Amino acid sequence: MRKAALDAGSDAFDAARRAEELRAEILRHERLYYVDSRPEITDAEFDRLMSELASIEALHPDLATADSPTRRVGGESAEGFATVEHAIPILSLENAYSWEEAEAWRARILRALGKEPPGYVAELKIDGLSISLRYEEGVLARAATRGDGFRGEDVTDNVRTIRSIPLRILESAPLEARGEIFYPRSAFRKLNADREAAGEPLFANARNAASGTIRLLASRVTAKRGLAAWMYSIVESRNPPSTQAGALERLQTLGFPTQPHWRRCSTFEEVREVVTAWESERADLDFETDGVVIKVDDRGLQAELGSTSKSPRWALAFKYPAEEKTTVVRGISVQVGRTGTLTPVAHFDPIVLAGTTVKRATLHNYEDLARKDVRVGDTVVVEKGGDVIPKVVRVLPEMRPSDSVPFTMPATCPVCGDPVVREAGEVATRCVNPACPAMVRESLRHFCSRRAMRIEGLGEKLVDQLVREGLLSDVASIYALSADDLTRLERWGEKSAANLLGEIERSKENDLSRLLFALGIRHVGEKAAATLARRFGSLDDLIAAGENDLEAVDEVGPNTAAAIRAWFSHPSRRELIEKLRSRGVNFLSRQTRPAANGPLAGKAVVITGTLPDVAREEAARRLEAAGAKISGSVSKKTAYVLAGEAAGSKLEKAKALGVPTVSWDEMLEILAGGS
Repeated sequence: MRKAALDAGSDAFDAARRAEELRAEILRHERLYYVDSRPEITDAEFDRLMSELASIEALHPDLATADSPTRRVGGESAEGFATVEHAIPILSLENAYSWEEAEAWRARILRALGKEPPGYVAELKIDGLSISLRYEEGVLARAATRGDGFRGEDVTDNVRTIRSIPLRILESAPLEARGEIFYPRSAFRKLNADREAAGEPLFANARNAASGTIRLLASRVTAKRGLAAWMYSIVESRNPPSTQAGALERLQTLGFPTQPHWRRCSTFEEVREVVTAWESERADLDFETDGVVIKVDDRGLQAELGSTSKSPRWALAFKYPAEEKTTVVRGISVQVGRTGTLTPVAHFDPIVLAGTTVKRATLHNYEDLARKDVRVGDTVVVEKGGDVIPKVVRVLPEMRPSDSVPFTMPATCPVCGDPVVREAGEVATRCVNPACPAMVRESLRHFCSRRAMRIEGLGEKLVDQLVREGLLSDVASIYALSADDLTRLERWGEKSAANLLGEIERSKENDLSRLLFALGIRHVGEKAAATLARRFGSLDDLIAAGENDLEAVDEVGPNTAAAIRAWFSHPSRRELIEKLRSRGVNFLSRQTRPAANGPLAGKAVVITGTLPDVAREEAARRLEAAGAKISGSVSKKTAYVLAGEAAGSKLEKAKALGVPTVSWDEMLEILAGGS
């Protein structure tokens, strides 16, 4: 018996050693094939190695590791995706559509820094889905989508199936890399060919296909679809690179796939050469690109330039001109949005733009329509702005029919029939009837959306169906839905009803900031909603606030304050609030409210440079919690300049004005009550 035990132990040891050898060998060949494009073995030989590893792991399940290549085949359907909070927000990029706009961006950088940056990096802009990869102890621990920039979805299981993404890297310290997941053109063509052969609907474009594929609940399906990835930044690392070029080189050294056409440019004129060259050459690439991303190379200068609430000041996306086509307008309809805005929409003969069939385009508002003088029967030029949103660029008057007449906006709402209004100083015409069915429907869709209350499963089609069935009349009625209501619907069973009701119940616990955004108050976007929730702490306190109280909040101007007061003053909205309260929806903020008597109460603080052991965003949150107002520029009113490594012109200006400068350690003493 003892000999058998020894033999079993020896077998287990041999199996563990062989599994580790196979994992290392397979991962090496995956990088050679998918990243370096220089395979050393045939597909059959690679499959044999995978089969041997899978057999060992099947016999010894305890040997299966998180970074095993066998995880790339995917698994069965999951229940859903968990939400991931991004410690450092994933911001969008400022766009430029002409070289004059690019030069204006450069001029702003020169003014902010007081000098020309020593170099730029130009990278082709990939048309895909932003992704963030986190590694712990060298192993892929989490992959998250961009989401709204602050919160994304945990799609780790699906990302593991993308063979160009390393499951293990030679870096033991925590590392977070960001990049883009996309469909190569060849893989996208194959995907649509397979779907056509199977009688399935085709994907309109590669970007939508990539986004849909990475969100599939069955990672086994994701594994078969041929997604690729390129990484372009390191946002956390033990020894962060000092330049963007260095970050790309580090990523490549660690085994990450990187876009091969990037270039470091010593001058801005070199950047222009790159942009000009790729405008025509991009058609020959095996991936979709609609422009070039230009970045200040020095990461210390990046930190000094900082970011707006939406985009980094040190990066710019230069977008190539959109594809244009002509078509004939066959009709103009008017839609009613969730805030009552009437929007004219042109319907025209179908055309294909940027890989998508387009049949309609918004005309924005009556002034835009009148300025372009779009009429039924006109031949118009249509483009996709940023290769995304279709828009009518201009009319070709020489091709206009002789019997055409100008379009006029209706005097009454086309949905509810109530008179419409156009307030002084505004271009929008609005329906002001809160019970307008169109406003109710759009309000419901917005309320349930991912960026608002995020009620998974309650999408546009179901909302429309529930409205038609008389089960939804306002957003509060969502919380009155029952299992009986849902199971009476076609193709609805007890399990699907229970899943949706669970999502609705979960949404009751959302933070006040989500609820404020979900209510659809004019001028109150996500950032304003978060600011208001943090400042007032509860919905009741916000409702009780006067316009002067509201205008005292940063980023809330007179128009926003007036819109908030008008919204909450309407009797039907007050009734709605009471319904939400009675049905258990959370009215409180869990965000840190600035301390009225904190150590930094009412003081303006400027952060510059790279701080040790803390991200600038986290430092800003801690300072705001202590009552500080974070400012982007130094003035005589600045109380402190918090200076980290590579602090530049802001530090110099602080010295010139006599503004106190402190390190992070010194700021921690101030936060703790020191001087």
